[in-house]
Amino acid sequence: MYLGPDTHLEPSTSNLLRMFEFFFKYPIPVFTKGKFILLGAWPGWLLALLVVVATAGLAWLVWRRLPEAAPRVRNWRAWLIWGLEAAMVALLLALLWEPAITVAELKSQQNIIAVLVDDSLSTEIADAGADGKTTRFAAEKKVLEDGVLAGLEKKFQVRVYRMDGKLERVDQPEGDAGKLNGFSAGSGNGAAAAGTSGTSASATAHATHINAGLQQLAAETSELPVGAVVLLSDGAENSGGIDIETINALHNRRLPVHTIGFGKERPGHDLEIDDVVVAAKAMADSRMTATVSFHQYGYARQKAVLDVRDGDKLLASKEVTLDKDGVDQDETMFFNAGAAGVKSIGFALEPLPGEENSANNAVTRLVDVSSEPKRILYVEGEPRWEFKFIRRAEAQDKGVDIVSMLRTTENKIYRQGIADPTELADGFPTKAEDLDKYQAIIIGSVEVGYFTPTQQELIREFVDKRGGGLLFLGGRFSLSEGGWGSSGLADLFPTFVGNEKGTFKRENATVALTAAGAESPITRIVDDRAANIERWRKLPYLNDYQDPGSPKPGATVLAQMIAGRTMPLLVTQSYGRGKTAVLATSGTWRWQMSSALDDPSHDLFWQQLLRWLAADAPGQVVATMPQQTLMDEGHVKLTAVVRDKEFTPAADAKVSAHVIGPDGLSEMVDLTPVPNTPGTYAMDWTAEKPGSYVAEVTANKVGTGGGELGKDVVDFRREDGVAENFHTQQNRDLLEKLSEETGGRYWEQSELARLPKEISYSEAGISVRDTKELWDMPVVFLVLLGLISADWLLRRKWGVV
Repeated sequence: MYLGPDTHLEPSTSNLLRMFEFFFKYPIPVFTKGKFILLGAWPGWLLALLVVVATAGLAWLVWRRLPEAAPRVRNWRAWLIWGLEAAMVALLLALLWEPAITVAELKSQQNIIAVLVDDSLSTEIADAGADGKTTRFAAEKKVLEDGVLAGLEKKFQVRVYRMDGKLERVDQPEGDAGKLNGFSAGSGNGAAAAGTSGTSASATAHATHINAGLQQLAAETSELPVGAVVLLSDGAENSGGIDIETINALHNRRLPVHTIGFGKERPGHDLEIDDVVVAAKAMADSRMTATVSFHQYGYARQKAVLDVRDGDKLLASKEVTLDKDGVDQDETMFFNAGAAGVKSIGFALEPLPGEENSANNAVTRLVDVSSEPKRILYVEGEPRWEFKFIRRAEAQDKGVDIVSMLRTTENKIYRQGIADPTELADGFPTKAEDLDKYQAIIIGSVEVGYFTPTQQELIREFVDKRGGGLLFLGGRFSLSEGGWGSSGLADLFPTFVGNEKGTFKRENATVALTAAGAESPITRIVDDRAANIERWRKLPYLNDYQDPGSPKPGATVLAQMIAGRTMPLLVTQSYGRGKTAVLATSGTWRWQMSSALDDPSHDLFWQQLLRWLAADAPGQVVATMPQQTLMDEGHVKLTAVVRDKEFTPAADAKVSAHVIGPDGLSEMVDLTPVPNTPGTYAMDWTAEKPGSYVAEVTANKVGTGGGELGKDVVDFRREDGVAENFHTQQNRDLLEKLSEETGGRYWEQSELARLPKEISYSEAGISVRDTKELWDMPVVFLVLLGLISADWLLRRKWGVV
């Protein structure tokens, strides 16, 4: 662990820095930033040659003379004496060539030092100072006024800035050196307040954007001789870190950033949610899954309760055992999406006794729940119980409509769930626009030859381009029995389907979940993980099964069947924009028939499988945002992927977003094409006020004919006063990396007396290269004396004087 920024270094450490400068004459930056040179008139190659000749001659003399004078001196002793004398000769020769270091140094009073003081809300936390009870902002102010600012002003022009969401200069009146007259401590707690003669600098800003502040400084001072930047901060960065553009801007000006950190690097007792990953859109009454990431300090191995709520309504709750201090921990939560509408789903860890900050225990995520049912086309090649029970399970789910076509004879089909008499009247669709009415396809006991080459290509494009779901079921005419393994659609399968016959068996098989299946929402028929695994183990046996082949790389096996040997039962994979799956049986209906009347396992499994299959099928316009909950900043980055009726990228569309927000806001914003990404459009916009927003994205054709391509809706929300509640400990890692990347350094507070001197070594601003001679360093004479003394003492000890 690093030392905290308010933990002073041990005196011995500070003394080491002073001792280094005493022995080496110059401070460490001279050696780390300088360039070694030789001032002597003779060439460097001659020095190297003389060193080689001299050391070789010494080796010959030592080897020749020492054994005769003292037979006891052998091998390593002779070479040790040679090494001491060779080092002494090499050092003396090097001194004759006048070694020196050239280093860039800022010219006095001709350069500006920019001092950036973080005064965001997190600096009001009282965990700084020698007593550990001073606010971070008060500690920042004290550090500057206790000599750092005055020391800088003796050699440089100093500009002080306040930094939170943006950068503002604080005017400093003349005649009061070393004082922050543009700042004043708040009442009783060290908080900053507005000064009478400068920009207000109260530590109340709701967010910290170090990245944006540095970018602004680099841009606004591009014509000024800024020699270095001094940043006083707790390292909180609410915009995601320091990006490469900012680092490059500082590199281009060779502008070093020196950082001074404030605040504890780890809390004493705290429980904090880091992130929640949950789908932005869901079907009404569907089972949703969310991954909640969190960590804790001070509560290792204790219990905590994790809740999921829709307003005041509790959707799910779980008791979790907390991991070791500082270890990232993930928990999967399952809950029902509920009725249609935009939901603000809250995820919270109930506060524990003694928590220092309970405001970081909860986050919210927006979920757009749709009531529009998904349509699935089910093609079955023969009447069988599986067909009947799948339709029965679907009938209880208002979110999914199954449109089925059952082959009753060679040239006759029985249709169910059709929207009008013309639907599927001629059998399986032969046009893309007809197939695109569905979000997923189920192919039962049907041989591949039932579909024409055109229809087979439609099925491929339905998954690959359209983004639909495709499920293959086991059966007498399925998989390898139906010739699918040797067809052009074999790559759609998540398994390597063979060509052999006899893979379909009317024999019993039991079922077990895999590790992936234990976590999947498709196979979660009981919320508790252990109970769910046990429930699957106790399901009635299947009365038939089919060998689907081995899983392909990238496929996920959720369930296995055991019938003498273990084989995959339920396997899924992503394919293009869509997804495919294999369920290698036609016997899941026994789970319903052989279980208690009120056992929901069969129906729940099929409802979840069908929803997974159809839920994510995209439309022609898909709008997304990286984060739909904006904490204390309003930057909106919205991206839309637009496709034409053939679901190929629409590179010539006109795309706009109608944004509706608080206080009657209604604004039209155009999206512009993203370079080198056909069909992708983006907009940058700012949500100025906190509250909920809706953006309706519409894409239209350009040119002859025109017409609308499609629409999509994105909901987002700006919440202020939130960001600074999270990650409140000092982010020393960010401060150190920022300094390292820019050529500065992270400073302990006990070292700051050296800052005004060492900050001079910079190539930014107006600088000159100074040459510093090295021959008269005390360490050189000490080394020479040590070499001579060691050589004499060893010779005396071994009898060679």
